[in-house]
Amino acid sequence: MRIPLFVLIGVVLVAAILASTMLFVVNQYSQSLVLRFGEPIRVENAWSSSEEDPGLKVKMPWDRALIFSRKLLELDFPEQEVIAADQERLVVDAFARYRITDPLLFYQAVQSVDGARSQMQDYMEASLRRILGAQESGDIISGQRAALMQAVRNEVNAQANDDRLGVEIVDVRIRQADLPEQNAERVYTRMETERQQRAAEIRANGEEEARRIRASADRDVTVLLAQAREESETVRGEGDARRTQIYANAYTRNPEFFAFYRSMQAYETAIDEGTTIVLSPDSDFFRYFSSQGGGAGQ
Repeated sequence: MRIPLFVLIGVVLVAAILASTMLFVVNQYSQSLVLRFGEPIRVENAWSSSEEDPGLKVKMPWDRALIFSRKLLELDFPEQEVIAADQERLVVDAFARYRITDPLLFYQAVQSVDGARSQMQDYMEASLRRILGAQESGDIISGQRAALMQAVRNEVNAQANDDRLGVEIVDVRIRQADLPEQNAERVYTRMETERQQRAAEIRANGEEEARRIRASADRDVTVLLAQAREESETVRGEGDARRTQIYANAYTRNPEFFAFYRSMQAYETAIDEGTTIVLSPDSDFFRYFSSQGGGAGQ
């Protein structure tokens, strides 16, 4: 018995309709919450599970499968004014990245990404005002920005956990934190003045240290020179004493030779080339020239 063609077509259509209502796909970048008459019954490929389980999934035709991303999602917030601890107003442009860690809690708390954005925007604004408001404007603009963003991330995560949002804030960043245009010039002038004062203080300290080092060096030089002069005078005195002793010993051992030696030294000192000396022939100065034997003349 042949089955009519229209019956086959009807069966295929019914099967296709059932398949479309009972089968759904969860890829490796997604996770799914299955609802039955509005009540959650299971989660497929959850981020918090120990193993990934993507693929083709089956549900009842009256069930509803909600798909949530496992990727990092970005929260972009509008610029806001923050008053720093030094009472300067700053325009802060910040953003955050988060992931959905528990689809069930996420659905129960905010239901959608738009709901999460609205809820976490309130958290971020409050946290930025509280944490940045306790810091100096200079630290926010160019100082401890990374540490401040870490503190904001931790605080927003704590609030999200307390409210059981099923999300985790992975990162918070400040794109830009600037002074309002009307305040910028005044603050920059004040910062420049502070830097100039600091530079003058450092320069004065350096000059004082230089004077102290020079004074110490001059004192050391004076002491060293005095010690050197004292030592040289001592050595010179010892040398003179030794010389005198040698002369005395020489004179005692051979007075005639000593007299001859002193006369030779006197001739060398007194008689230069071209020198004219007028003395009587019997002068005692030339007594060694009047003896053929080299002794003193009689």
